[in-house]
Parts: sequence; C-alpha cells; structure tokens
Amino acid sequence: MENTKLPLSIWLQAAFLMVTDKRGISAKQLQRALAIKSYETAWSMLQKLRAAMVNPDRSKLTGRVEVDESYIGGPEKGKRGRGAEGKNLVVGAVEVRDWTSPKTGKVSTRAGRVRFRHIDNAIQPVLVDFALDTIEGGSKVVTDGFEAYHILPQFGYSHGVESTARGMKQDDVLRHYHRAVANLKTWIKGTFHGRIDGKHLQGYLNEFAFRFNRRQNLFAAFQTMLGIAGKVKGPTQATLYAGPGPFVQREARAGVPSTGR
Repeated sequence: MENTKLPLSIWLQAAFLMVTDKRGISAKQLQRALAIKSYETAWSMLQKLRAAMVNPDRSKLTGRVEVDESYIGGPEKGKRGRGAEGKNLVVGAVEVRDWTSPKTGKVSTRAGRVRFRHIDNAIQPVLVDFALDTIEGGSKVVTDGFEAYHILPQFGYSHGVESTARGMKQDDVLRHYHRAVANLKTWIKGTFHGRIDGKHLQGYLNEFAFRFNRRQNLFAAFQTMLGIAGKVKGPTQATLYAGPGPFVQREARAGVPSTGR
C-alpha cells in the first residue's frame, strides 16, 4: 500500500474481499465491486496483496506430510514431463491430521496446512529443497514411488510410499494431497477461468494456501493478512510487468545430488 494514490479504505476493502470469500476474487470482479477505474490497477492491487499472504515467520509442516507434483493449467493428462505442453509444474505438501467426529466419536484423518511451489523440473535437488524449506525435520514424508524422494531419510525425514504398485487403490494414494490439488484447480478454473500466467503463478498458489490453511475462520484471516502486510514489501510495478517474474526455484542445496527425473 506504500506510495499509492488509492485511499487506504479501498485497499482494506480489497483485502477483505480477497480473503473472506473462499472463491477469492478476480481483478475484473474487484474493479466492478470497488469502482476502480482501470483493470490494470485492480490486477496490480491483488498481486501486491498476495505478497501479504506469506508470513516470513511461519512454521514448517509437521507430522505426517503427503508430497507430490501436479501440473496446473493446460490439458489434464501428463505427469513429470509427459504431455505437459502449456502447463505449469507445481510441487505441494499437505499435512495429514487425525480428526475425531464430535457427533460419532469416529477417528479419521483430514488435511491440515498446505504449501505449494512453482518449479521448473521434478528433479531430486528441487524436490529435496522444497521438503527442507517446507517440512520440519523428523516428520514422515509420504510420496508415491518416484525415486527422487528416496534420498529423504538422509536429510532427517522418515519416508513412506503409497502406490498402486504396492496394492493400494488409486483413490487411496496420497488422497489428501490430491484432494487439495483438486480444490486448487477448481478455484483457478472457476475464479480465473483457468488462465494464470506462469510468471505470477506462485502468488496465486500462496493465495490458495493462505485461505486453505485458515478455512475454518476466514474473517480472522483478514487480521492475519494485515499483520503480515506490516512485515513484508510488495512487488513494484516494474517487477510485476517486466522480466521472467518472481518465480523461479532456488538453486539446489549443497549435498543434494542431481539425479532424478
């Protein structure tokens, strides 16, 4: 909101609309709702507000965590490079938490917090780096049979595998992860009609994760967002409109081999 010509009240209304509706809001919808003169101004506001959806002090995921990669956008078929034209590759992690029904007392599991990262390749250094940044050491990381994850125990994690090759039904393999990704794709398709530039995809992933992780109380999430806004700087106009974009995976950490697909 720094050095803006828009009234603070417009920024606060935009933040409230963005956070408290589980569907989010598109730039065109925001332009109409707040009578903002140009689409570009509304679009820039949302991009800057997304910077306030990642707490620099956030804790890592813990316990049992499902990890996998998915393609966002483009045709639905394709995985790890096969038929992936027009898609953006994303790696994600979903906490799995025990949950007791207050009505029946039955114990089951459900998704806790999520994290997503836009990546360029599903190679071992990139996937391990994501795990190290996202998941607390000592946690159990559950993946499919992709060999790139087999190195995780060397970094302090226990590693579990869910796969149809081990006799599991397809619907039971990493089901919390796939349910979260299905929600992500539905949101992108419904609110943005599936059109998101890969340059800015990470911001949309951060927005989805922010609301998903606070889905039990979206109104409290508004206060959280304002608190984060005081800690971080949003992207400049030059950053939003020029260059390859803020996305790009980090360099691999020392000691992580470059094997894997």
